[in-house]
Amino acid sequence: QVQLVESGGGLVQAGGSLRLSCAASGSISSINFMGWYRQTPGKQRELVAGITSGSSPNYVDSVKGRFTISRDNAKRTVYLQMNSLNAEDTAVYYCNALILPKSGSVYRAYWGQGTQVTVSS
Repeated sequence: QVQLVESGGGLVQAGGSLRLSCAASGSISSINFMGWYRQTPGKQRELVAGITSGSSPNYVDSVKGRFTISRDNAKRTVYLQMNSLNAEDTAVYYCNALILPKSGSVYRAYWGQGTQVTVSS
């Protein structure tokens, strides 16, 4: 059973910082893409930042220069450092990863349970 477990959300004042973490666990052969999506009520889930092994990370324009994604392959963990937060960053943040389970032959997309980030103005 492959799982993604997130941590680090919460309430922060505008201009503040938060760091999200997402750890993959279970019977895993390989992890390709790891990233963070966010969703607010009535809107589609959007990709905030993603990182693929051996490639440069990519970001949605609205967070460039403020958010930094990184991953620790040994720990199977992806991080999202969020600085200069503003009210528009308020959302539920979901971790996503493309994982090849030991029991399978193709990569599958897995999701974390979501963590709330609330920025007060």
